[in-house]
Amino acid sequence: MTRPRLKESALRLFPLAWPVFVGQIAVLAFSTVDTLMTARASALDLAALAIGGSVYISVFVGLMGVILAIGPIAGQLFGAGKHRQSGHEAEQAVWLALGLSVVGCAVLLLPEPFLALAQAEPAVAEKVRSYLRGLAVALPASLVFMAYRGFNVAVSRPKAVMVLQLGGLALKVPINALLVFGFALPTPFGSIEVPALGAQGCGIATAIVMWCQLFAAIVVVRSDPFYAPFGLGYGLAPPNRDSLVALLRLGIPMGLSILIEVTGFTFMAFFISRIGATPVAGHQIAVNMISLMFMLPLSIANASSTLVAQRIGARDAEDANRIGWAGLEIGVLIAAVLGSAVYLLREPLIGLYTGDPVIIAAALPLLAWVVLFHVADAAQTIAAFVLRAHRIANVPLLVYVFAIWVIGLGGGYVVVFFLDAGPDWLRGAQGFWSMATLGVGLAAVCLAGYLGWTLRRERAEARLVSPPAA
Repeated sequence: MTRPRLKESALRLFPLAWPVFVGQIAVLAFSTVDTLMTARASALDLAALAIGGSVYISVFVGLMGVILAIGPIAGQLFGAGKHRQSGHEAEQAVWLALGLSVVGCAVLLLPEPFLALAQAEPAVAEKVRSYLRGLAVALPASLVFMAYRGFNVAVSRPKAVMVLQLGGLALKVPINALLVFGFALPTPFGSIEVPALGAQGCGIATAIVMWCQLFAAIVVVRSDPFYAPFGLGYGLAPPNRDSLVALLRLGIPMGLSILIEVTGFTFMAFFISRIGATPVAGHQIAVNMISLMFMLPLSIANASSTLVAQRIGARDAEDANRIGWAGLEIGVLIAAVLGSAVYLLREPLIGLYTGDPVIIAAALPLLAWVVLFHVADAAQTIAAFVLRAHRIANVPLLVYVFAIWVIGLGGGYVVVFFLDAGPDWLRGAQGFWSMATLGVGLAAVCLAGYLGWTLRRERAEARLVSPPAA
């Protein structure tokens, strides 16, 4: 793509990407706040947070991916000018979120399979259970808010989501601090004391914040005239079988794909916890740092997917293809710059998380993979999102199963626990990270290649339907 066209695409993506980026940073800051505070509470709480957070993320993102099928569906309807139908699909996404939350809460309240997989010590396991009980209360609100988020991004209104996410973060920090470290509040009737709850306090704080955030979203939908043409704000329409089936048909492979992506990391935490509390604490810091970096390509992926879906709905295939490929190029370029900067500054960045030299020594070698991993992760994410805008979700799912689970996670397990000899970068937590990088790199090559093939095929079909004038 020529430089002028790439610049034009970047200017179109930026207004959608930056609010998504800021909002996602606010969301990820929830776990960053949890990590920073529990790291200062105790190593036991930090280990429980790493395992419990892995359980919650594994459950949440899989269900979230199903609900976010509202994005391509509502986006195409919005691009076609069918506002009322787009709003109807958003209401069906809310029903889907409520149904899926029942399944998710059951898993969070019965986490024994995950604890067995992690082989957690009894003291850590008990802290994990108490942490997940709070998150089970938060899950329904979180999933319904995802329907609100997916719809707003699809209709080019991400700022409405960003404001609520920033408000949630502003509420999370003080509540988290009070519950993690404990407090005593003097009153005329005596002192109200809350003990230091550690990781459990993080879960309770998240539940409080997520329900407040959802109620704020409901108020916005009911009061903002923007939503009137979509038929929103007047109560939920009854569940519609055809709409729910369409959401599930696209959403299930999307959810499974995102679940595989995330469990590539979360299951790493389970396996690394078998090595010891210190390696998993170092892994938790590295994962949090990588996750923060990932928000930038994720925002570009969301913006690209939104514009592509809208242009498909408007029957402008050429523009849809152009913006989709431009998003991939822009995202990879930015990821290369950011990854290199983080690698060069890795020591002071880790120092922001903890001053414990043992944990620093465990986390530092893991960031040696940051440049390659981050660039590959950006490429595969943007390619997958653009494919989903075309309602192609099964191919990314198959790629993820092989590249992330078989090569990344399975390969890491083999080299760490079955290969006695080998270089240091194939041992311990580094072994998992090296194979994860290989798997994500393979996914990036496959998905970018398939996206290129898809765009060439659609251009060829468009020429057959509308041959150029002589």
